[in-house]
Amino acid sequence: MRQMTKVAITTISAALVLTLTSCGSGPSAETRMTTRVTDGAEAVINTDGNDIRVSNLLLVATEDGAAVIVGHIVNRADESDKVLGITVGNVQAALTGLTDLKTNQPIHFEGELANAKGVFAGVNPVAGTNVDLTIGFARAGLVTVKTIIRDKRDLYANVTSGAKLETAVTE
Repeated sequence: MRQMTKVAITTISAALVLTLTSCGSGPSAETRMTTRVTDGAEAVINTDGNDIRVSNLLLVATEDGAAVIVGHIVNRADESDKVLGITVGNVQAALTGLTDLKTNQPIHFEGELANAKGVFAGVNPVAGTNVDLTIGFARAGLVTVKTIIRDKRDLYANVTSGAKLETAVTE
């Protein structure tokens, strides 16, 4: 009888451990299906011969009241495309640098490999809020993503708007 009790307790304990810890959920477990690894937004345009990937897209609030675009855009399609503009609400970002999207040649906003810059000057962004950011492409059309505004610290401590102060005196 004592042996039977030990076997029953062991079996019930094992069943509870597997079901309560979700180890028995299998390949469709929610935590296994998570693909977003950063706080940046992601989007894919994969229609009408387009294959554009937007990754790690976010805005960084700077001390001069600007919001700076951080992220990457890559065109995987055979035909080139072009970034025509980036907006939040009715405010257009000032874009400098690379805007042509050639096949597998990414546009990097900020970072060591930066080849483009996008700045929303004078918008006084509030860190921690989310905004709808829209990117317009020549071929692929428009894509809108919910984008977080981050404060200028940690990984984003060196992000600057690049705007010159109008009160600066030059001699």
